[in-house]
Amino acid sequence: MSIPAIRTISSRDNAQYKQLRQIASSAQARKKARQTLLDGIHLCQAWLQHKGSPLSCVVSESSHNDAEVKTILNDCMALGCVVLLLPDTLFAPLSQVEHGIGLLFLIETPSAFDHPALNGAAVLLDGVQDPGNLGSILRTAAAAGIPRVYCGTGTVLAWSPKVLRAGMGAHFAMEIFENINLPMLIAAAKVPVFATSSHTRFSLYEQDLRMSCAWLFGNEGRGVSESLLELCTQRLSIPQHPAVESLNVAASAAICLFEQHRQQSIDR
Repeated sequence: MSIPAIRTISSRDNAQYKQLRQIASSAQARKKARQTLLDGIHLCQAWLQHKGSPLSCVVSESSHNDAEVKTILNDCMALGCVVLLLPDTLFAPLSQVEHGIGLLFLIETPSAFDHPALNGAAVLLDGVQDPGNLGSILRTAAAAGIPRVYCGTGTVLAWSPKVLRAGMGAHFAMEIFENINLPMLIAAAKVPVFATSSHTRFSLYEQDLRMSCAWLFGNEGRGVSESLLELCTQRLSIPQHPAVESLNVAASAAICLFEQHRQQSIDR
């Protein structure tokens, strides 16, 4: 197999460039094409490590001689991936990172399919709307060894560029399911489902978390909806100073997941 050469695009009217502009700027276009862009060296390296070749690799003229970028380009070409070289003026509209390294991967996002039953460790998200929060939760879940995340209706799209940047490669180390009917999922769960709530006296630190379980975290403003709380196995509070009303959802997730990780580590 011959190794493909770097292909230069110099016109805004190029059909391939127009497609990249749509993917970069439109959530609707990303959803329809089932494609998205990874921005920067770290995400691109993580994709190569976990998934292999992207659909295409896009690099700016000012960055293509960077040592790390050249290594990635060589890896991509060795895998048979098309590498597109763009002038900086054409590359800039594709990237949401200011003053970053000019490197993008075009990748295919997971297709919609029947999600597996809730029968093991997982995180469930009820209307988490901030991309930074979702990305942080995914990163924390991956670090805690959680293999699956179920995003309920109303949760921000997991494969948007902002969530991908905040996740720092966590997407590629787990399964993520979107637009999930959480009431049906929880009602049929084969494992306990725990939710955080400030309206319970039962502390997170009093709960035995050595078993496999699922965690439900809610919207930044209202928290977990009352209808979902009713379906959960147990509501748990995170002890905190009374002067503080509540914790950020990403912080709550980190505390819960790593308290479980701590208990399970001791039990080994």
